Amino acid sequence: MTFFTVIVRGLMRRPVRTGLTLVGISIGIAAVVALVGISRGFEQSWSKGMKARGTDIVVSNMGNALAPKPFNSSLRDSIVSLPKIAATCGLFVDLTSIESSSMTIVSAREWGGFAWQSLNLVSGRLPKDAMEPVVVLGQNAAEVLKKKLGDPIQIEAKELTVVGIVDGGALVENGSVILSLPLYQKISSNEGKINIIDIRATPGLNEEDIKKLCAEINVLIPEARAMPAGDNVGNSQAYKFISAMSWGTSLLAVIVGVLGVMNTMLMTVFERKQEICILLAIGWRRARIIRMVLLESALLGLLGGIGGVMIGSIGVKVLERMPAIHGLLEPDLSPRLMAISVAISVIVGVISGLYPAWRSSRLKPSLAMQG
Repeated sequence: MTFFTVIVRGLMRRPVRTGLTLVGISIGIAAVVALVGISRGFEQSWSKGMKARGTDIVVSNMGNALAPKPFNSSLRDSIVSLPKIAATCGLFVDLTSIESSSMTIVSAREWGGFAWQSLNLVSGRLPKDAMEPVVVLGQNAAEVLKKKLGDPIQIEAKELTVVGIVDGGALVENGSVILSLPLYQKISSNEGKINIIDIRATPGLNEEDIKKLCAEINVLIPEARAMPAGDNVGNSQAYKFISAMSWGTSLLAVIVGVLGVMNTMLMTVFERKQEICILLAIGWRRARIIRMVLLESALLGLLGGIGGVMIGSIGVKVLERMPAIHGLLEPDLSPRLMAISVAISVIVGVISGLYPAWRSSRLKPSLAMQG
Protein backbone atom coordinates (compact mmCIF):
# COMPACT_ATOMS: atom_id res chain seq x y z
CA MET A 1 0.00 0.00 0.00
CA THR A 2 1.49 3.35 -1.04
CA PHE A 3 1.50 6.53 1.02
CA PHE A 4 -1.00 8.16 -1.39
CA THR A 5 -3.30 5.12 -1.11
CA VAL A 6 -3.38 5.54 2.67
CA ILE A 7 -4.37 9.19 2.22
CA VAL A 8 -7.18 8.43 -0.24
CA ARG A 9 -8.47 5.55 1.86
CA GLY A 10 -8.63 7.84 4.88
CA LEU A 11 -10.94 10.22 3.02
CA MET A 12 -13.10 7.43 1.62
CA ARG A 13 -13.85 5.89 5.03
CA ARG A 14 -16.83 8.21 5.36
CA PRO A 15 -17.76 9.20 1.77
CA VAL A 16 -20.92 11.09 2.76
CA ARG A 17 -19.11 13.24 5.29
CA THR A 18 -16.24 13.84 2.89
CA GLY A 19 -18.71 14.73 0.14
CA LEU A 20 -20.54 17.24 2.32
CA THR A 21 -17.21 18.82 3.30
CA LEU A 22 -16.28 19.14 -0.37
CA VAL A 23 -19.63 20.82 -1.04
CA GLY A 24 -18.93 23.35 1.73
CA ILE A 25 -15.47 24.17 0.37
CA SER A 26 -16.82 24.35 -3.19
CA ILE A 27 -19.50 26.86 -2.22
CA GLY A 28 -16.91 29.07 -0.52
CA ILE A 29 -14.58 29.00 -3.52
CA ALA A 30 -17.52 29.51 -5.91
CA ALA A 31 -18.29 32.70 -3.97
CA VAL A 32 -14.70 33.87 -4.50
CA VAL A 33 -14.86 33.17 -8.23
CA ALA A 34 -18.29 34.75 -8.72
CA LEU A 35 -18.02 37.86 -6.56
CA VAL A 36 -14.40 38.73 -7.31
CA GLY A 37 -14.86 37.83 -11.00
CA ILE A 38 -17.84 40.16 -11.31
CA SER A 39 -16.18 43.08 -9.48
CA ARG A 40 -12.99 42.77 -11.54
CA GLY A 41 -15.05 42.36 -14.69
CA PHE A 42 -16.83 45.63 -13.95
CA GLU A 43 -13.51 47.48 -13.85
CA GLN A 44 -12.11 45.75 -16.94
CA SER A 45 -15.28 46.29 -18.98
CA TRP A 46 -15.24 50.05 -18.38
CA SER A 47 -11.51 50.23 -19.09
CA LYS A 48 -12.02 48.43 -22.40
CA GLY A 49 -14.81 50.86 -23.25
CA MET A 50 -12.51 53.83 -22.72
CA LYS A 51 -9.81 52.18 -24.80
CA ALA A 52 -12.31 51.57 -27.60
CA ARG A 53 -13.13 55.30 -27.61
CA GLY A 54 -9.42 56.09 -27.90
CA THR A 55 -9.29 57.75 -24.48
CA ASP A 56 -5.94 58.18 -22.71
CA ILE A 57 -7.05 60.25 -19.70
CA VAL A 58 -10.40 60.49 -17.94
CA VAL A 59 -11.41 63.53 -15.89
CA SER A 60 -14.29 62.80 -13.52
CA ASN A 61 -15.49 62.93 -9.94
CA MET A 62 -16.46 59.36 -9.15
CA GLY A 63 -17.02 59.85 -5.41
CA ASN A 64 -19.04 57.06 -3.81
CA ALA A 65 -21.44 56.54 -6.71
CA LEU A 66 -21.25 54.17 -9.67
CA ALA A 67 -21.73 57.11 -12.04
CA PRO A 68 -19.55 60.26 -11.78
CA LYS A 69 -20.93 63.42 -10.22
CA PRO A 70 -21.82 66.27 -12.64
CA PHE A 71 -19.67 69.39 -12.90
CA ASN A 72 -19.72 72.51 -15.04
CA SER A 73 -18.78 71.88 -18.66
CA SER A 74 -16.77 75.12 -18.67
CA LEU A 75 -14.03 73.28 -16.76
CA ARG A 76 -13.05 71.66 -20.02
CA ASP A 77 -12.01 75.05 -21.35
CA SER A 78 -9.38 75.25 -18.60
CA ILE A 79 -7.46 72.26 -19.95
CA VAL A 80 -8.14 72.21 -23.68
CA SER A 81 -5.12 74.41 -24.46
CA LEU A 82 -2.62 72.42 -22.40
CA PRO A 83 0.32 71.04 -24.36
CA LYS A 84 0.32 67.31 -25.06
CA ILE A 85 -3.49 67.24 -25.32
CA ALA A 86 -4.62 66.29 -28.83
CA ALA A 87 -8.39 66.33 -28.28
CA THR A 88 -11.06 66.47 -25.59
CA CYS A 89 -14.66 65.24 -25.51
CA GLY A 90 -17.27 66.05 -22.88
CA LEU A 91 -19.71 63.32 -21.84
CA PHE A 92 -22.58 62.76 -19.46
CA VAL A 93 -22.68 59.06 -18.56
CA ASP A 94 -25.46 57.74 -16.36
CA LEU A 95 -26.77 54.40 -15.11
CA THR A 96 -30.55 54.53 -15.15
CA SER A 97 -33.66 52.45 -15.78
CA ILE A 98 -35.09 52.60 -19.28
CA GLU A 99 -38.41 50.94 -19.96
CA SER A 100 -38.05 47.19 -19.24
CA SER A 101 -34.38 47.39 -18.25
CA SER A 102 -33.70 48.23 -14.59
CA MET A 103 -30.15 49.45 -15.29
CA THR A 104 -28.92 50.78 -18.62
CA ILE A 105 -25.88 52.87 -19.52
CA VAL A 106 -26.82 56.21 -21.09
CA SER A 107 -23.82 57.76 -22.84
CA ALA A 108 -24.43 61.35 -23.95
CA ARG A 109 -21.52 62.60 -26.07
CA GLU A 110 -20.38 66.04 -27.13
CA TRP A 111 -21.60 66.59 -30.65
CA GLY A 112 -18.66 66.24 -33.04
CA GLY A 113 -16.38 64.86 -30.33
CA PHE A 114 -14.00 61.96 -30.96
CA ALA A 115 -16.14 59.57 -28.86
CA TRP A 116 -18.48 59.24 -31.86
CA GLN A 117 -15.67 58.12 -34.15
CA SER A 118 -15.27 54.68 -32.56
CA LEU A 119 -18.87 53.69 -33.34
CA ASN A 120 -19.22 51.39 -36.34
CA LEU A 121 -22.70 51.36 -37.81
CA VAL A 122 -24.29 47.92 -38.04
CA SER A 123 -27.53 49.32 -39.39
CA GLY A 124 -29.27 52.67 -39.73
CA ARG A 125 -27.49 55.99 -39.27
CA LEU A 126 -26.07 58.40 -36.70
CA PRO A 127 -27.97 61.54 -35.57
CA LYS A 128 -28.09 64.32 -38.13
CA ASP A 129 -27.47 67.13 -35.66
CA ALA A 130 -27.02 67.81 -31.95
CA MET A 131 -30.72 68.33 -31.15
CA GLU A 132 -32.35 65.68 -33.34
CA PRO A 133 -34.54 63.65 -30.90
CA VAL A 134 -32.94 60.31 -31.70
CA VAL A 135 -30.57 57.72 -30.18
CA VAL A 136 -28.31 54.97 -31.43
CA LEU A 137 -28.07 51.71 -29.52
CA GLY A 138 -25.16 49.39 -28.93
CA GLN A 139 -25.86 45.87 -30.15
CA ASN A 140 -26.36 44.47 -26.64
CA ALA A 141 -28.54 47.40 -25.59
CA ALA A 142 -30.79 46.82 -28.61
CA GLU A 143 -31.10 43.16 -27.60
CA VAL A 144 -31.85 43.86 -23.92
CA LEU A 145 -34.32 46.67 -24.67
CA LYS A 146 -35.84 44.69 -27.58
CA LYS A 147 -35.56 47.66 -29.93
CA LYS A 148 -35.05 47.92 -33.68
CA LEU A 149 -34.67 50.80 -36.11
CA GLY A 150 -37.60 53.20 -35.99
CA ASP A 151 -38.82 52.09 -32.55
CA PRO A 152 -39.58 54.72 -29.89
CA ILE A 153 -37.58 54.73 -26.66
CA GLN A 154 -38.49 56.58 -23.47
CA ILE A 155 -35.68 58.43 -21.66
CA GLU A 156 -36.84 60.45 -18.66
CA ALA A 157 -40.04 62.14 -19.88
CA LYS A 158 -38.92 62.36 -23.51
CA GLU A 159 -39.76 59.90 -26.27
CA LEU A 160 -36.94 59.50 -28.77
CA THR A 161 -36.47 57.34 -31.87
CA VAL A 162 -33.90 54.63 -32.50
CA VAL A 163 -32.11 55.48 -35.77
CA GLY A 164 -28.99 53.32 -35.56
CA ILE A 165 -27.48 50.12 -34.17
CA VAL A 166 -23.72 50.30 -33.59
CA ASP A 167 -20.76 48.17 -32.65
CA GLY A 168 -18.58 50.14 -30.22
CA GLY A 169 -15.76 47.60 -30.01
CA ALA A 170 -16.25 46.89 -26.28
CA LEU A 171 -18.99 45.36 -24.13
CA VAL A 172 -19.76 48.58 -22.26
CA GLU A 173 -20.07 50.52 -25.51
CA ASN A 174 -22.33 47.86 -26.99
CA GLY A 175 -24.50 47.95 -23.86
CA SER A 176 -25.09 51.71 -24.07
CA VAL A 177 -27.85 54.00 -25.25
CA ILE A 178 -25.91 56.73 -27.08
CA LEU A 179 -27.18 60.21 -27.87
CA SER A 180 -26.05 63.79 -28.28
CA LEU A 181 -24.84 65.57 -25.14
CA PRO A 182 -26.89 68.78 -25.65
CA LEU A 183 -30.04 66.70 -26.18
CA TYR A 184 -29.54 64.70 -22.98
CA GLN A 185 -28.62 67.80 -20.99
CA LYS A 186 -31.99 69.28 -21.95
CA ILE A 187 -33.92 66.05 -21.27
CA SER A 188 -32.35 65.53 -17.84
CA SER A 189 -32.33 69.24 -16.86
CA ASN A 190 -28.53 69.25 -16.68
CA GLU A 191 -27.87 72.15 -19.04
CA GLY A 192 -24.21 73.14 -18.95
CA LYS A 193 -23.26 70.00 -16.99
CA ILE A 194 -21.05 67.04 -17.85
CA ASN A 195 -19.58 64.33 -15.62
CA ILE A 196 -16.69 63.04 -17.72
CA ILE A 197 -14.04 64.60 -19.94
CA ASP A 198 -12.32 62.13 -22.22
CA ILE A 199 -8.86 63.24 -23.29
CA ARG A 200 -6.65 62.05 -26.11
CA ALA A 201 -2.99 62.78 -25.53
CA THR A 202 -0.62 63.57 -28.36
CA PRO A 203 0.84 60.38 -29.88
CA GLY A 204 4.09 59.02 -28.48
CA LEU A 205 3.57 59.82 -24.79
CA ASN A 206 4.66 57.11 -22.38
CA GLU A 207 3.00 56.13 -19.10
CA GLU A 208 5.08 58.58 -17.07
CA ASP A 209 4.18 61.45 -19.43
CA ILE A 210 0.48 60.60 -19.05
CA LYS A 211 0.76 60.71 -15.24
CA LYS A 212 2.52 64.10 -15.38
CA LEU A 213 -0.22 65.43 -17.65
CA CYS A 214 -2.84 64.18 -15.17
CA ALA A 215 -1.05 66.07 -12.39
CA GLU A 216 -1.13 69.28 -14.44
CA ILE A 217 -4.85 68.89 -15.08
CA ASN A 218 -5.56 68.25 -11.39
CA VAL A 219 -3.91 71.57 -10.49
CA LEU A 220 -6.13 73.44 -12.96
CA ILE A 221 -9.45 71.78 -12.05
CA PRO A 222 -9.56 70.65 -8.41
CA GLU A 223 -13.32 70.02 -8.73
CA ALA A 224 -12.57 66.75 -10.58
CA ARG A 225 -9.71 64.30 -10.86
CA ALA A 226 -7.72 63.31 -13.94
CA MET A 227 -6.45 59.74 -14.12
CA PRO A 228 -5.06 57.42 -16.82
CA ALA A 229 -8.04 55.75 -18.49
CA GLY A 230 -7.18 52.29 -17.19
CA ASP A 231 -7.08 53.44 -13.55
CA ASN A 232 -10.21 55.56 -13.40
CA VAL A 233 -12.82 53.01 -12.32
CA GLY A 234 -10.48 50.90 -10.19
CA ASN A 235 -9.55 53.90 -8.01
CA SER A 236 -13.10 55.09 -7.42
CA GLN A 237 -14.53 54.79 -3.91
CA ALA A 238 -17.57 52.94 -5.24
CA TYR A 239 -15.45 50.26 -6.92
CA LYS A 240 -13.19 49.91 -3.87
CA PHE A 241 -16.30 49.39 -1.72
CA ILE A 242 -17.69 46.78 -4.11
CA SER A 243 -14.33 45.01 -4.25
CA ALA A 244 -13.99 45.02 -0.46
CA MET A 245 -17.52 43.66 -0.06
CA SER A 246 -16.77 40.92 -2.59
CA TRP A 247 -13.63 39.79 -0.79
CA GLY A 248 -15.30 40.16 2.63
CA THR A 249 -18.26 37.99 1.66
CA SER A 250 -15.90 35.47 0.07
CA LEU A 251 -13.79 35.39 3.23
CA LEU A 252 -16.83 34.50 5.35
CA ALA A 253 -17.66 31.66 2.98
CA VAL A 254 -14.05 30.43 3.11
CA ILE A 255 -14.07 30.53 6.94
CA VAL A 256 -17.09 28.24 6.91
CA GLY A 257 -15.09 25.93 4.65
CA VAL A 258 -12.16 26.00 7.12
CA LEU A 259 -14.41 24.93 9.98
CA GLY A 260 -15.93 22.16 7.85
CA VAL A 261 -12.55 20.72 6.87
CA MET A 262 -11.23 20.95 10.42
CA ASN A 263 -14.28 19.13 11.76
CA THR A 264 -13.92 16.41 9.14
CA MET A 265 -10.22 15.90 9.86
CA LEU A 266 -10.75 15.83 13.64
CA MET A 267 -13.43 13.17 13.23
CA THR A 268 -11.17 11.23 10.89
CA VAL A 269 -8.29 11.31 13.39
CA PHE A 270 -10.62 10.22 16.20
CA GLU A 271 -12.05 7.31 14.22
CA ARG A 272 -8.60 6.20 13.01
CA LYS A 273 -6.87 6.54 16.35
CA GLN A 274 -6.02 2.84 16.58
CA GLU A 275 -4.83 2.74 12.95
CA ILE A 276 -2.53 5.73 13.54
CA CYS A 277 -1.16 4.12 16.69
CA ILE A 278 -0.40 0.91 14.76
CA LEU A 279 1.44 2.94 12.11
CA LEU A 280 3.49 4.55 14.87
CA ALA A 281 4.14 1.12 16.41
CA ILE A 282 5.49 -0.32 13.14
CA GLY A 283 7.95 2.52 12.69
CA TRP A 284 6.17 5.50 11.14
CA ARG A 285 7.67 8.75 12.39
CA ARG A 286 5.39 11.36 13.92
CA ALA A 287 6.41 13.76 11.16
CA ARG A 288 5.05 11.29 8.61
CA ILE A 289 1.74 11.07 10.48
CA ILE A 290 1.51 14.87 10.42
CA ARG A 291 2.30 14.87 6.71
CA MET A 292 -0.39 12.25 6.07
CA VAL A 293 -3.12 14.27 7.80
CA LEU A 294 -2.03 17.53 6.16
CA LEU A 295 -1.99 15.93 2.71
CA GLU A 296 -5.49 14.53 3.32
CA SER A 297 -6.80 17.98 4.22
CA ALA A 298 -4.87 19.55 1.31
CA LEU A 299 -6.43 17.00 -1.06
CA LEU A 300 -9.85 17.94 0.29
CA GLY A 301 -9.01 21.59 -0.41
CA LEU A 302 -7.77 20.83 -3.93
CA LEU A 303 -10.87 18.85 -4.89
CA GLY A 304 -13.14 21.45 -3.29
CA GLY A 305 -11.29 24.24 -5.10
CA ILE A 306 -11.69 22.57 -8.48
CA GLY A 307 -15.37 22.00 -7.79
CA GLY A 308 -15.79 25.60 -6.59
CA VAL A 309 -14.17 27.01 -9.73
CA MET A 310 -16.55 24.98 -11.89
CA ILE A 311 -19.63 26.01 -9.88
CA GLY A 312 -18.55 29.65 -9.73
CA SER A 313 -17.84 29.82 -13.47
CA ILE A 314 -21.22 28.35 -14.33
CA GLY A 315 -22.95 30.70 -11.88
CA VAL A 316 -21.21 33.76 -13.33
CA LYS A 317 -22.19 32.76 -16.87
CA VAL A 318 -25.82 32.48 -15.76
CA LEU A 319 -25.68 35.87 -13.99
CA GLU A 320 -24.07 37.45 -17.03
CA ARG A 321 -27.11 36.61 -19.11
CA MET A 322 -29.57 38.13 -16.63
CA PRO A 323 -31.30 41.24 -18.03
CA ALA A 324 -30.30 43.34 -15.00
CA ILE A 325 -26.57 43.20 -15.83
CA HIS A 326 -26.47 41.88 -19.39
CA GLY A 327 -24.29 44.20 -21.46
CA LEU A 328 -22.94 46.11 -18.45
CA LEU A 329 -19.89 43.99 -17.70
CA GLU A 330 -17.87 41.00 -18.75
CA PRO A 331 -16.88 38.96 -15.66
CA ASP A 332 -13.19 38.18 -15.16
CA LEU A 333 -12.84 34.40 -15.43
CA SER A 334 -9.16 34.50 -16.24
CA PRO A 335 -6.85 31.52 -15.56
CA ARG A 336 -5.11 33.70 -12.95
CA LEU A 337 -8.33 34.08 -10.91
CA MET A 338 -9.00 30.33 -11.22
CA ALA A 339 -5.48 29.49 -10.05
CA ILE A 340 -5.74 31.92 -7.11
CA SER A 341 -9.08 30.41 -6.10
CA VAL A 342 -7.75 26.83 -6.15
CA ALA A 343 -4.63 27.96 -4.27
CA ILE A 344 -6.81 29.58 -1.60
CA SER A 345 -8.74 26.33 -1.28
CA VAL A 346 -5.57 24.25 -0.86
CA ILE A 347 -4.22 26.70 1.75
CA VAL A 348 -7.57 26.48 3.55
CA GLY A 349 -7.23 22.71 3.57
CA VAL A 350 -3.69 22.80 4.98
CA ILE A 351 -4.58 25.36 7.67
CA SER A 352 -7.64 23.33 8.65
CA GLY A 353 -5.52 20.22 9.03
CA LEU A 354 -2.85 21.73 11.31
CA TYR A 355 -4.61 21.07 14.62
CA PRO A 356 -5.89 17.57 13.68
CA ALA A 357 -2.38 16.71 12.44
CA TRP A 358 -0.86 17.86 15.73
CA ARG A 359 -3.44 15.85 17.69
CA SER A 360 -2.70 12.72 15.68
CA SER A 361 1.05 13.08 16.24
CA ARG A 362 0.54 13.09 20.02
CA LEU A 363 -1.01 9.63 20.09
CA LYS A 364 1.00 6.87 21.78
CA PRO A 365 1.87 3.60 19.99
CA SER A 366 0.80 1.64 23.09
CA LEU A 367 -2.84 2.61 22.39
CA ALA A 368 -2.74 0.21 19.42
CA MET A 369 -3.26 -2.64 21.91
CA GLN A 370 -6.63 -1.26 22.99
CA GLY A 371 -9.74 -2.71 21.40
